[in-house]
Amino acid sequence: MKSLKLMFGVLVTGAALALGAASSQAAKIAVVGGSNDDAFWNKIKKGLDDARPGVEANGGSVNYLRLVNYDNFAPDVVQLIRTAISQKVDGLVIPDWVPEAEDPAIKDAMKAGIKVILMNAGGGDKAKELGAINYVGNEEYPAGLAGGDYFAKHDKKNVLCINTLPGTANIEARCKGIKDSMEKAGLKSHQLPLPSTSFGNATAVAEAIKAELLKDASIDGVITISAGDADSAAIGIKQADKVKTVGLASFDMNEANLARIKDGTQVFCIDQQPYLQGYLATSLLASAIDFGTSLPTFPVLTGPGIVDSSNIAATLTGVSKGAR
Repeated sequence: MKSLKLMFGVLVTGAALALGAASSQAAKIAVVGGSNDDAFWNKIKKGLDDARPGVEANGGSVNYLRLVNYDNFAPDVVQLIRTAISQKVDGLVIPDWVPEAEDPAIKDAMKAGIKVILMNAGGGDKAKELGAINYVGNEEYPAGLAGGDYFAKHDKKNVLCINTLPGTANIEARCKGIKDSMEKAGLKSHQLPLPSTSFGNATAVAEAIKAELLKDASIDGVITISAGDADSAAIGIKQADKVKTVGLASFDMNEANLARIKDGTQVFCIDQQPYLQGYLATSLLASAIDFGTSLPTFPVLTGPGIVDSSNIAATLTGVSKGAR
């Protein structure tokens, strides 16, 4: 917490100094992000929108390049990276969701002189491998371990991890962490992979979960890879008449998830503070381009954190302000 406060102090001071002196270079930044109907990415967008005035105060700009949907995931992400290169940006903030597809394009961006920060997906090791300035976000495998540990300590024996974006490295790491943590405790977990077209499709996700719960009566925990999928899972659990026996959790969170935690129908969420990811990645990259700054902190982690009944009230305060 102290390091984040110091970081915010540095960023605010830099923005204030910019009002009195022109920078040597005005950062033109592109940020690649998720689709418009993905509520998680709207939190990241709020973060970068709040960072934008500081960038623009120095004569720079921030261009948000969003995926239309996730149907043609990896090729579409690569195309957005190519778009950023063609725009001759100075900096690129990019989630490295599918490294085998994205890494060649990210390397091409660097060869073109573009400074890169990985955000949200990829992790610190991948950032070092590519030569990126930093990684800002969650480390997904430890987040999965934390979730599995929580389930195990709360007497869940068999946890189902719902994956609506199979093949994406960060999401696979989440489910793997759940599985490894549960198995270390002598318990069980397995993944239910669904087509990426099911992401955000409440009916498809609910039906798939209902079918799995009815097929395997030993499942007593369900965790989804997104907050929206948890809303669908809640429907599926109810349709299977398992509300009293199956504990629901999610990676990331929305207002509906938090309302369920408050009323006792969802156990927990794993929070990675997406607002901070958008704000810090954009601000740090602009500062590096404009002023040559760098942080000794690598990577810059915004999670994981567990939100449950013990801290739900404080979390809801942040939600009311649009940042959680």
